[in-house]
Amino acid sequence: MAGNSFGKLFKLTTFGESHGKAIGGILDGCPANLELDLEAIQKDLDRRKPGQSAIVTQRKESDIVDFLSGIFQNKTTGTPIGFQIVNKDYKSRDYEHIKDVYRPSHADFTYDKKYKHRDYRGGGRASARETACRVVAGAIAKQVISKVKIQAFVSAVGEIELKKDFTEIDLFETENNPVRCPDKKTAEKMETYLRKIRKEGDTVGGVVTCVIENVPIGLGEPVFDKLHADLAKAMLSINAVKGFEYGSGFEGAKMRGSNHNDSFNTDSSTKTNYSGGIQGGISNGMPIYFKVAFKPVATLMQKQQTINSKNQVVEMQGKGRHDPCVVPRAVPIVEAMAAMVLTDFYLQQKAITL
Repeated sequence: MAGNSFGKLFKLTTFGESHGKAIGGILDGCPANLELDLEAIQKDLDRRKPGQSAIVTQRKESDIVDFLSGIFQNKTTGTPIGFQIVNKDYKSRDYEHIKDVYRPSHADFTYDKKYKHRDYRGGGRASARETACRVVAGAIAKQVISKVKIQAFVSAVGEIELKKDFTEIDLFETENNPVRCPDKKTAEKMETYLRKIRKEGDTVGGVVTCVIENVPIGLGEPVFDKLHADLAKAMLSINAVKGFEYGSGFEGAKMRGSNHNDSFNTDSSTKTNYSGGIQGGISNGMPIYFKVAFKPVATLMQKQQTINSKNQVVEMQGKGRHDPCVVPRAVPIVEAMAAMVLTDFYLQQKAITL
């Protein structure tokens, strides 16, 4: 299986399965002599871990990261940073009933057809549990580019949408509720709705918005390695993601150029920011903002008709512990992937200017 690495200079390779002994990663290219705040890394992991509220999967994992190399006396040495997170609360028996059955809209079918063998326990490598490794690397990346502020939040759950621009809300309120929506009234509606969805044995999708401020001018390349192209790839590599848009996005297609163009101020900032902080694939110093759309979780606690490995029509029902909606736990994952992209481009730009 190829495709387990992400990044160029700041490069993460992950390993492990949902119900294996451990998951982990090797982070290459992190600058030496960087004093790490290990508590901050663990805090981001705690934001992603299962069992943190009644509206997420009740799998109980401490998700304590164990660093194996690349760090000495809390400082990076410049060598590859190896780490692992031990799996403890996995119940593989919950997946015995699907070892020969393909869950609709899950990776079961494609994995089996491509590799002729799959780990059905919790989805194996296809499980979102792999994203914990990304959060570790992203938390380190945040400390490499410490002046850059990255804040993601839930802006929609199903049809319940936060109808405010990010400039109109206090993003510090994001962590004050289990849904991770910075608007209290909207968060309450979302939480009530998710409890209802969970009780019905169903799932629902949602949207995570990310805002990045204090980005230096010049990150990104103007042809294939555009900054927004790498951000898109990063977000679309996250489990269950179905869409990515930045700046004015699809709404921009409805506008005229006379309204959409971002006029300059004398300090090189712009009066509007439909460009989303990126022009010609290169950061322009304005806030970068984008939305990431997540589909409903494929595993339902309801009966569904599907097929098995012999192409026979069968009926199945999910078992075990699953999220009714992934977006509350996806917030730190979106931040992590954004941080890795920006750090990678930052290091590339730094190498050019040496």
